[in-house]
Amino acid sequence: MYMTSLSAELANEPSLPHIRAASGLALKNALAARDPKRAQEYAERWTLLPAEARDQVKSKVLMTLSSSESRAGTVAAQVTAAVAAIELPRGMWPDLVSQLLAAIGDLNNPRQRQAALQAIGFTCEVVDPAVLATQSNEILTAVIQGARKEETVPEVQLAALQALLNSLEFVRGNFERDGERNFIMQVVCEATQSAHVPVKVAAFENLVRIMQLYYDKMRFYMEQALFGLTVLGMRDAEPNVALQAVEFWSTVCDEEIELALEAAEAAEFNEEPAHVSHHFARVALPEIAPVLMELLTQQDEDSDEDEWDTAKAAGTCLGLLAQVVGDQIVSLAVPFVEGNIKSPDWRRREAALMCFGSIMDGPESKLLMTLVTQALPTVLETLQDPSVAVKDTTAWTLGRMCEFVYDAITPEVQLGPVIQALLHALQDQPRIVTHCCWALINLAERKGILASLDDVDPPTTSLSPYFETMVAQLMQATDRSTNESNSRTSAYEALASVVANSATDCLVQVSTVLVHMVERQEALNGMVSQLVGLDDRNNWAELQSNLCSVIIAAVRRLQAGMAPIGDRLMTSLLMLIQNSGKQPTVLEDAFVAVGTVIVALEADFEKYLDAFLPFLVEGLRNHEEHQLCTISVGIVGDVCRSLNEKVAKYSETLLAALFEDLQSPVLHRNVKPHILSCFGDMAMAIGPAFETYLPSAMTVLQQASMVQNPVESVDYEMIEYVNDLREGIAEAYVGILSGMRGGGQMELLAPYIDAMLAFVGLVASDGMDRSESLLRATIGLLGDMASAFPAGPVLDKLQQPWVMDYIKLGRSRGNSSDTRKTANWAREVIKASAGSMGAPVL
Repeated sequence: MYMTSLSAELANEPSLPHIRAASGLALKNALAARDPKRAQEYAERWTLLPAEARDQVKSKVLMTLSSSESRAGTVAAQVTAAVAAIELPRGMWPDLVSQLLAAIGDLNNPRQRQAALQAIGFTCEVVDPAVLATQSNEILTAVIQGARKEETVPEVQLAALQALLNSLEFVRGNFERDGERNFIMQVVCEATQSAHVPVKVAAFENLVRIMQLYYDKMRFYMEQALFGLTVLGMRDAEPNVALQAVEFWSTVCDEEIELALEAAEAAEFNEEPAHVSHHFARVALPEIAPVLMELLTQQDEDSDEDEWDTAKAAGTCLGLLAQVVGDQIVSLAVPFVEGNIKSPDWRRREAALMCFGSIMDGPESKLLMTLVTQALPTVLETLQDPSVAVKDTTAWTLGRMCEFVYDAITPEVQLGPVIQALLHALQDQPRIVTHCCWALINLAERKGILASLDDVDPPTTSLSPYFETMVAQLMQATDRSTNESNSRTSAYEALASVVANSATDCLVQVSTVLVHMVERQEALNGMVSQLVGLDDRNNWAELQSNLCSVIIAAVRRLQAGMAPIGDRLMTSLLMLIQNSGKQPTVLEDAFVAVGTVIVALEADFEKYLDAFLPFLVEGLRNHEEHQLCTISVGIVGDVCRSLNEKVAKYSETLLAALFEDLQSPVLHRNVKPHILSCFGDMAMAIGPAFETYLPSAMTVLQQASMVQNPVESVDYEMIEYVNDLREGIAEAYVGILSGMRGGGQMELLAPYIDAMLAFVGLVASDGMDRSESLLRATIGLLGDMASAFPAGPVLDKLQQPWVMDYIKLGRSRGNSSDTRKTANWAREVIKASAGSMGAPVL
């Protein structure tokens, strides 16, 4: 009754337009939902309605397509697509497309043609292309007819171009045929010259998508038309047209970056790449780069910082262009930068800095180093420009320099002034603070301990003399009362990065930072009862997450050196966990922080485990929040590795929760590989005591090994899951082998050896979908089995031809050095065992 009433009101011509539109939207919302689970429920509810009711609704909706009121027709098109998304994949409503094509063919009713084209477009957007593939020719013919320049009604032409955009993916067969492809391209190119701006924009949108889908077919059209059309489009006075024309070249660059990566990968293996780059960007560079640079000067002074406009699009495109053409961009960009960086017009100063920052990724660093060294004094000076926009872009450009040309920032000359300028700017506008923090993160990562090639934990770095000042200024920046433009969170992230990358001579100050963070966390914990309203709770949660990020960085850096504050920190973290309530992200961060403490303190963590255990078990049993459950499983592994045999008295509680997780129908499947791997951690930790759980664990592992990839279809998510699951199984077997061997209980594993070998055999036979990490893990398992059973029937089984062939596969040149080392080791173990027994070595 609800659905038929709404459809009747939608089709009711005398009714007010907004009432009809509201009825149609309510109808659509009863059929479609973004959440997949809810969408499935809606679909089942619809298909369970009597056929007469469904036919009545569909009839009214299709009738509305011819309404004289355009809004009602557009909403009816949306409802049509919502029904089609449910019915077409189920083989229902077979005559929908023919009905819509008939409506498009009625030349005397432009409103109906427009709405029917919209319905086709929306349907193509929401229905799997494979479902519509058999009717692609008819759909394409109707759409192209409406998109032609001869179409006298702009609204119909616009609807046709939008429908074409949504149907481009499933007309691949038509694009393979020269004549049909030529006609489609002619229609779209002609539409870019329309006097009607929305039509023009839609035509360029089609060109962007065509380039993305059919790059390999575009060489002829680039030479004949697209190059000139898009350059004119970028110069168009209408911003939306220019925006799409710029997007066209960004898409070209995206495609050519991917093709360059593909070519480099193929060259590694002395193969020809599957697809060839036509180097459109390189050929067009002298023409498009100057246009893009001029577009950089068209900033909208009043636009929101997150609002996308032509200037921002041009900056992005210029950055992509630099990645594609490398050094060639420099000779075009430098004159523009030099000519505008000191211009009296803020727009030109900002454009010059945007141009300079955009070309930092792509050209050879040696070439850029000279430029950066020369430009740095001017750039640092511009960080105090009167214009907020100029200062903001300057901070971003400094961040790009610190990321890509950091060698130009030498400790002797430039490093001090750069750090001083960035720290001074932390007192500026929020968006400038955010970019300065990003620049400091890049500096910390590239000048801190990670930059030390010779010493994993160097006594000092070039950042050490500035560490105390950096920490003090960042701490001050984290005291901001609001998080506008993400400035406060960025300051915490920069503080965490500076701490994480600090050298040994800064560890005393790192301890001080940790104490300050704990003090702040204690104060926040005490404010829980004062939180009123959602904003307060969200602000509290965001601050707690930020504090945890710095605590994690400090504890990782200090390791056992954090012990003096251990009691206070764990008390604070346990209180945070208790107070976090329904804030899953805060709980996750707190759990990660506890995991870091476990790794740092190792066996000394035991004194906190009794207090933490109930929360850990609760996290393991929180099947609805799978991220938290995954972190909890990881913490069980940390506990096992840190406490070793001391974890035995907690093993029953922990393993019971893990077995319960595996049986949960609610828990996300991606947690399960981690759980299986955890069995290995537990076995290695408690050794002989694992005997009690061995039968259950081995049964679960054998059941999990039966999960296989689908045969009928290519489901990449399922393939990835099966690989992860099998890696978890291999890690579990390795851990159990090690644990039982350490406890002198290898005879207990004898009944399971055939199942373990069968598992490796299954992985070996599944070559197409097997990841290299799984190959390495299973070959490692073979080596461990040979090492654990150096004689007898197990060794005989390990000398089967398929085993040796599989190990040989791991030794092949296409694999990483780690995989080859593991395979060589496994081969040597089997050879040595066989040789000692006098057996023939295969």
